[in-house]
Amino acid sequence: MVQKVITTLVDDVTGEQSQDIATHSILVDGAGVEIDLTDENYEKLLEILNPYLHAEGARRVRAGTKPKAKTQTTTASRDESSAMRAWARENGYAISDRGRVPAAVREAYGKAK
Repeated sequence: MVQKVITTLVDDVTGEQSQDIATHSILVDGAGVEIDLTDENYEKLLEILNPYLHAEGARRVRAGTKPKAKTQTTTASRDESSAMRAWARENGYAISDRGRVPAAVREAYGKAK
């Protein structure tokens, strides 16, 4: 017995059947959809999204990842870390010159101040 499967491609927006339809993945706020569009409708979609996709602050992300929040290290926080390290050494804590200040040291420093 032989089975023959025929796939009919249909544009999700217009309902038009065509051979130039492709599936495209779209991800917004971590939620994704797949949409089948003709080349013409895909180009229209890209035209609409173009100002947003190419905005000055826009960043590419890999599929399946969430954008990471930007972290800023300010001079004040560096100075505070330096002060915490100095205080920790004066008070018998073993602490490295680099890296994150341990929570126990931060807590003790906060209580002492």
